[in-house]
Amino acid sequence: MTTTQVTLVQIDNYGPWTTTPEPRREMDLQTLQSRLFADVAQFLGHRDAYVFFTRFDNMIAVTNGVDGEGHATLQESIGNRYPVSVSLGTAVAERPVDALEAANRRLQTAGSAQDESRTEVLTGEYLSETNRSDLQVAHFDVVNATGKYTDRLNEFDTFINIEQAYGSLMRHLREAHGALSFFVGGDNVIAVCPDLPETAFSAAVDHVQDDVDIELQVGVGRGASAHEAGFAAKHALEDCRHDGTSVELFGAPAASD
Repeated sequence: MTTTQVTLVQIDNYGPWTTTPEPRREMDLQTLQSRLFADVAQFLGHRDAYVFFTRFDNMIAVTNGVDGEGHATLQESIGNRYPVSVSLGTAVAERPVDALEAANRRLQTAGSAQDESRTEVLTGEYLSETNRSDLQVAHFDVVNATGKYTDRLNEFDTFINIEQAYGSLMRHLREAHGALSFFVGGDNVIAVCPDLPETAFSAAVDHVQDDVDIELQVGVGRGASAHEAGFAAKHALEDCRHDGTSVELFGAPAASD
């Protein structure tokens, strides 16, 4: 069994702020969003958590091991250094999507994302030292993306192919298993999953191949934190690249003859 703690990071009243007192320069907004993401990623990364930018004004973090005090410190740090504040909703569930749904509801109950009176909400539940369990992370990439796409197509067409693979994969894993998948650059996708067997990952690879004709490989890891599980997944993915396999589980026992 796995348990995932998910935190929704939501900028308060961001839409109205971007147009008040008049529309702000787009590159100024892009710069603010990217710096905010970098700071949140650095803060949580130092605590072995992961954060994914999604739409930038909303970020999804996997925060196993980060308690309420840590979340409050993150919120205070952002409030002290940025012209915008953030609200944080956190929840825990076996399936990552269920944790996200509960985290979302906590913020939605407190008020709209564009309600100027709803600021710096801090709400949720956190895994304690006594009720923690491992989480499972899968790291996918496109087989030979450089040879098939980067060195043959222009960058925009390459991006379309990678995004097609990502879109197909994220929908499949969300609908079939309640997993959350995130594009993390290059040709890489990280998926935070419930407790899934190797066959589920083989099925996901096959689905993307059948759906959009793009070949994936995936390494899967487990650990007490997103970093620990994700690092194990990276090692498993290297085994895929070395052995030419499509799915590897880090630390999985060797098959008997």
